[in-house]
Amino acid sequence: MASTLRAWLAVYAKGAAMGAADAVPGVSGGTIALIVGIYERLVSALAGLSVADVATVVALVPRLGSRDGRATVAETLRALDVPFLAVLGAGVVSAVVTVANVVDVAYTQYPGLTFAFFFGLIAASVVVLIGEVAVDTPGRIGAALGGFALAFAVSAQATAGTLPDGLAVMVVTGAVAICAMVLPGVSGSLILLTLGKYETMTSAVSATVDAVAAGALGDAVAPVATLAAFSLGALAGVLTFARVVQWALAEYRAATVTFLVALMAGALRAPAVRIADATAAWTVGSVAPLVAAGVVGAAAVLVLDATTDDLDY
Repeated sequence: MASTLRAWLAVYAKGAAMGAADAVPGVSGGTIALIVGIYERLVSALAGLSVADVATVVALVPRLGSRDGRATVAETLRALDVPFLAVLGAGVVSAVVTVANVVDVAYTQYPGLTFAFFFGLIAASVVVLIGEVAVDTPGRIGAALGGFALAFAVSAQATAGTLPDGLAVMVVTGAVAICAMVLPGVSGSLILLTLGKYETMTSAVSATVDAVAAGALGDAVAPVATLAAFSLGALAGVLTFARVVQWALAEYRAATVTFLVALMAGALRAPAVRIADATAAWTVGSVAPLVAAGVVGAAAVLVLDATTDDLDY
């Protein structure tokens, strides 16, 4: 029982780490999933879900009144790995809600140090996973170059997007941004920033949390609608894209993993640009804190990697 509880707490903690990463422009929750050893399980669980599976579970609900019915429902949910997704999702959501405001403050008041920390985090992630990279065939070399180039281009310093407002736009935004949960190296928050919707989403989360805390959810209709539209798009996007990644891992594992690690390396451009923008003068006094923050970020990844190897499943 204790070992089972420990395993589920580990899954929750990994979800929280993913959620915290997803709240930051330049850091991907998929990167964290890859580091802590749950990436393939996450992709497989998401890719395995379908409308037919949901219909099957709903059809079993009337049988919850009996012991056999509850056992059947539990077995079906375990077969779909729903408990894993639920606990992981709870960690992601709780971290996004609690970390978003903290990250926003750090991002606003200490941008240089914040992104130095993230640079160290991503760089150490590449080091941890470099042993999985294979560049011994033309296809794998192409995958490495393509992954690096894609992330390098996407993670450039972005100006605010010009997308219009509206719930339909938020559905599309959610579908695009959530791919970062499945694709290491490309930050969902950075995509939101590029599309000009990062502030929209962080404001919606903050307003909704404040309304819930005040017991006045009715006063936050617009933010809740924004989050609902984004979530709908995110659900559709992640379930669809997960199938693509699962197929790639099954058919071209070495090239796909190489592509994913190269994505992370290319994504280093995002925090590097932000550090440069936030640093007025390059002196010993200004560089030393940045290096220290980077070392702390790298150490966090190395500790995470060392302490989660035996908790993958």
